[in-house]
Amino acid sequence: MLGGRGSGRRPGYAGKSTTADSLPLDIRRLQRAGLLTPGRVGTWQWSVGNRVRATIGVRAEAGNIALSYNYTAHGRAAEAISQTIWMESTACTLGGHRRWFACPDCSRRVAVIYGAGRLFACRRCKGLAYASQNESASDRALSRADRIRKKLGWPAGVAHGHGPKPAGMHQTTFDRLRTRHDKLVNIWVQGTAKWLGLVSGRLWDADKLGLGR
Repeated sequence: MLGGRGSGRRPGYAGKSTTADSLPLDIRRLQRAGLLTPGRVGTWQWSVGNRVRATIGVRAEAGNIALSYNYTAHGRAAEAISQTIWMESTACTLGGHRRWFACPDCSRRVAVIYGAGRLFACRRCKGLAYASQNESASDRALSRADRIRKKLGWPAGVAHGHGPKPAGMHQTTFDRLRTRHDKLVNIWVQGTAKWLGLVSGRLWDADKLGLGR
């Protein structure tokens, strides 16, 4: 059952829904699970942590799969949906074939279709952005700073401040990564401050924030 599919979605940074807010159905994962074998009947689930977010029935035929699920819109009774998704195959360079979904709306070959609304279709037809496309420059800077922290073995989150130099890392490498980290945090702080309308053009100061200790 798709309990209010789309009902819990939040708008992206730029006001556009993202692929992360929808239910992706990847033909490669279905194939690995054996759910594309003609005559096979099974279910597919999406989970968040230990909680099942949604469940659909999958029945494989020759050249297509039939999806069955209940769709619940706001204030409406559950609607039983049955949707047929056609598949195509293309030859691989090193032999064998690769399967694709044919988008029900535009017929374009895609590996993933998305449950965003009543029926499944490709990302373009659903008007979905990738999550990274909706990130602001400051959000991307923060993500990159966290990746540097992970590389350095520091706790996640810039509020934890600077950590020690990892054992075995050359000092010049450590200094370069720390400098890059601090520049990225500067970008994030300035972007956040501008968004909040609190300050303008104030640089992040590691010592004042206690991050240089």
